[in-house]
Amino acid sequence: MIPLTKPLRRWTSDVNRSELAFLVTITAGHLVIHWYTNLLSLSLPFIKEDLMLTNIQVGSIVTVQMGVNGFFYIVSGFLADSFSRRGAIIVASAVLSYGIAFFIIGLSPSYTWTLVGAGMVGLGTALWHPAAMRALSLQFSSRRGVALSIHGVGASMGDAIGPVVVGAIILTFSWKIVLELHLIPAIIVAVILWRGLPLMKKIDDGKTTLKSYTSGIWEMFQDSQVLTIMLSNTLIKMGQLSILAFFPIYIKESLGYSAFALGIYLSLLYLMGIVSQPVMGILSDQIGRKSILVPSYAMMGILYAGIVIAPTGALLGIIVGMLGMFFYPILNMTQTAIMDVAPKQVQASTMGVMGLLSQPVILGSPILAGYLVTNSGIESAFWYAAITALAASVVLLPIRFRKTI
Repeated sequence: MIPLTKPLRRWTSDVNRSELAFLVTITAGHLVIHWYTNLLSLSLPFIKEDLMLTNIQVGSIVTVQMGVNGFFYIVSGFLADSFSRRGAIIVASAVLSYGIAFFIIGLSPSYTWTLVGAGMVGLGTALWHPAAMRALSLQFSSRRGVALSIHGVGASMGDAIGPVVVGAIILTFSWKIVLELHLIPAIIVAVILWRGLPLMKKIDDGKTTLKSYTSGIWEMFQDSQVLTIMLSNTLIKMGQLSILAFFPIYIKESLGYSAFALGIYLSLLYLMGIVSQPVMGILSDQIGRKSILVPSYAMMGILYAGIVIAPTGALLGIIVGMLGMFFYPILNMTQTAIMDVAPKQVQASTMGVMGLLSQPVILGSPILAGYLVTNSGIESAFWYAAITALAASVVLLPIRFRKTI
């Protein structure tokens, strides 16, 4: 533990009070964001039953969420890079979008309106991440891996706590009412973020013009490290979306567990990320991003397969918990590796550029998984995820990583 605790203590001692307040506030906001994001996964079995949806329609809900998410990443990334002093408004709008999304899903009488709500969930994700991660990347440029990992800890906490709490509440109250009431805290948190992030107004690395913005994007497209990471990220997200769509269905329908038990398993999918993310951040700053990404992707592939091989009960819980060490944290490591070489004027837009290349493939992944489940059984969704994760690991092997900013 000494090699990890010493750098962490040194890191916190170098951060002033305003920076620490900013990091804590943005991390707490990220907790809220992922509490809301995971509500959709928790709700999918109930939506499927209530609207009598097919497996392909369930997959399409996730596809719409990610499609809107990918498109608006490009837009919100440009806004965050070009209007950096409006970052607090952008992240506050993200939380508000989630509240409206689940209010719509809770009231939804049809599949169409559910898709509208899923799209707004994607919008919330797109609004939050480019602005928040850009601000962290530039404010803590020499300690980027740790800062973005701490931000990710908030996400893992929201992902881990939310399903358990909401799953327990659904045992007593209607799932629709529970979703509708999430609008109220969303409004409150949005106001707090809007008023409580003054440092985002001060982070200014120079004026981003359209010319400097487009040249920065073009520079990224010429970088082999960026392109290879984007390819591996596409593969890993294909598998993740398959899991997000059909892991809840597997737990509730195939294994016959209750809403509360489903919440426990979804929590396990993220819980260990609370511990693993700062460890990954410290190690990646010390030994490099590739040394973290390659074995993590390979381990995810093995654990995806382990879910359907393992019997129910404690062993399944252990496997899902181990997967939680990588399932969300590895996305932060991927983003950090790209920000290491992306020009300053397009730091927020790196997520949009990644989406531009990967969305055409990623969007079809949940629907393809739904087709596989319909024709070959639900286990096929997990084998599909395992293959894509192992391929993501292999793709990175020939590339030598570097850091330019």
